[in-house]
Amino acid sequence: QVHLVESGGGSVMAGGSLSLSCAASGYTNSNYYMAWFRQAPGKEREGVAGFNNDGSSALYADSVKGRFTISKDNAKNTLDLQMNSLKPEDTAMYYCAAQRGSWYPLHASYYLHWGQGAQVTVSS
Repeated sequence: QVHLVESGGGSVMAGGSLSLSCAASGYTNSNYYMAWFRQAPGKEREGVAGFNNDGSSALYADSVKGRFTISKDNAKNTLDLQMNSLKPEDTAMYYCAAQRGSWYPLHASYYLHWGQGAQVTVSS
């Protein structure tokens, strides 16, 4: 059974940094595509970061490009997100998502497996 557990997050002032980590079990990273999403209150869940179809480069939402960095460790079955220069509009619940296959768009409807979420709060 696929199981995703996020850790990290928290509260920070604008301009600060936080990191998130997602530990996956029940499968190996090489068989599944993983990505980060977030959902703010009253808004739809949006894709934040993932990788391209051969895993050679990262993909980011325009709103986080240049500030967030996604990384993965297939040996450890983990997916990380380093968030720098955080803004109040980055405040959201952040989710790790996975789907069997090599690549999917950063749209929530493509993903079957989700973690419980980690809260990120950025104050001004």
